[in-house]
Amino acid sequence: MRILTLDDSPSQRWPYLEAAPRGGTRTAWFPLLRGTVDVLPADVSALLVLSDLQGVAPHRVFDGEMTLLGEMLADEVALLGELGELPPPGSVGVVLAGDLYSAPGANVRGASGDVRSVWQSFARYFRWVVGVAGNHDSFGGPREQTRFQQRPGIHLLDGEVVELEGLRFGGVGSIIGNSDKPGRREEAAHLRMLGETLREKPELLVLHQGPDVEGTGLRGSPVIRECVQKCTGLLVVCGHAHWESPLATLAGGVQVLNVDSRAVLLERRVPSA
Repeated sequence: MRILTLDDSPSQRWPYLEAAPRGGTRTAWFPLLRGTVDVLPADVSALLVLSDLQGVAPHRVFDGEMTLLGEMLADEVALLGELGELPPPGSVGVVLAGDLYSAPGANVRGASGDVRSVWQSFARYFRWVVGVAGNHDSFGGPREQTRFQQRPGIHLLDGEVVELEGLRFGGVGSIIGNSDKPGRREEAAHLRMLGETLREKPELLVLHQGPDVEGTGLRGSPVIRECVQKCTGLLVVCGHAHWESPLATLAGGVQVLNVDSRAVLLERRVPSA
């Protein structure tokens, strides 16, 4: 899969609250960019790709009550689809690259918690949801997570590849780090899982922690870059470290789409007349 075009300016923006770097809460704006890809399954008109939804927002459905940012976004994007401003939600697949939780008051940076409600909000409207856990995400206890992964239309990956309507998605969640801490995996184990996933030849690879881009200042993991850049034709989606410019190309032609604190709607290319 290859991204052909990506808009510079967002087509939509939504206000939300997030934790400020030096304490307290601040208002931010969550952008939706639109782009095109060269191929999608026949009945899928677009992929909605997003991650790092670490904030809260007033939810129209609940009379302005504050909810997790992802819960609000699921409803708002679905509504725009039903109004004809975006593709119909039933024709859109959702890709989540992790870190979907916020402290209820949006006043604690790096808060961790249960994100099942965000996944379920997207699954309520959209065709299916596939993705990975970030280092701040939980899904209940082991039994609850197993039951959650068995829900129709939900594909939470960590070292697996799933084929959805002919499109192969791979996923590796968490980040490289001290495995005594939640959401982290020792480097050797993380790279082994990544290598095993790549050997199954996904077309789109979802990571939470993505690669860096050598010589650009775009942050990420050099060892992850060394793994993924060998895979011709691969599109990598990631978050965790914010890039001002969301799309980059690694040596060998592998594209990386960074959706930290943004959403990207990738639609099927319309053939020229």
